[in-house]
Amino acid sequence: MTGSILGTTKVVGLIGSPVEHSLSPVIHNAAFRHLQLDYVYVPFPVHPDGLARAVRGLFQAGIAGLNVTVPHKERVLDCLDRVDHYAQVLGAVNTIVKEDGQLVGYNTDGPGFIQSLQAEGVDVRGKTVLVIGAGGAARAVAFALGQAGVREIIFVNRTVERAQNLKREIDDLVQVEVLPLTPETLQKSLQCCQIVINTTTVGMYPHTDNTPVPGQLLQPRLTVVDLIYNPLETRLLRAAKRAGCKTVSGLGMLVYQGAASFELWTGKTAPVGVMTDAALAKLNR
Repeated sequence: MTGSILGTTKVVGLIGSPVEHSLSPVIHNAAFRHLQLDYVYVPFPVHPDGLARAVRGLFQAGIAGLNVTVPHKERVLDCLDRVDHYAQVLGAVNTIVKEDGQLVGYNTDGPGFIQSLQAEGVDVRGKTVLVIGAGGAARAVAFALGQAGVREIIFVNRTVERAQNLKREIDDLVQVEVLPLTPETLQKSLQCCQIVINTTTVGMYPHTDNTPVPGQLLQPRLTVVDLIYNPLETRLLRAAKRAGCKTVSGLGMLVYQGAASFELWTGKTAPVGVMTDAALAKLNR
């Protein structure tokens, strides 16, 4: 975004409900300014009942691309002409691009997650990974982990049936175990894994006193990842740091999945450092 919005300005944006809390406008508009691209990123609150009309209407109005967030990531597939193989396997889209007159869906969440780990020096190959939760974020993370070569994924979730459904989806990729979320199963799982990933919203602002894992169960040999980025350091990550664990916040995944979307829309290399700094400045305020 170069300063003025003109008739030449390309508009990209975010559809979801709600969208007011999103950091995506902050990181993308910072990237556009840095590269002096004539783009602007705008959040659009879209009710589920109006999803198809909103997608068609926005692209008919000339929008250049969209991000998609909850609760639309699965249902938006029915609004598209074509879906990338990875997004089709996941059953979820977070990025839409117009290509040769067709609306094409992609999912950058999983690759963004793996890139965020690599940026922190975390190698998942051959590791046993404990994934807490079994929702949409867990699905994206699990597929990405399976493709990246982990040895085993252990899902712990309050609803075992939901985790079992996810297990069936990735059984051909990686060895999977499913356990109910109890203090006993957590303790058992933490003894045999090397990486712990919280994909739930437990500990997210404003409920920052909550944690999915009691701090006394954490051991120094673990890498602890929390997909939450607000706050940057959750209660789980604070406890992990005190225990001597390596810690990774969710900010990296947010930035790297956004960077992949940015590159699909613009064809330019995303300025990841600029995007990260913009997100940090907003969160610190």
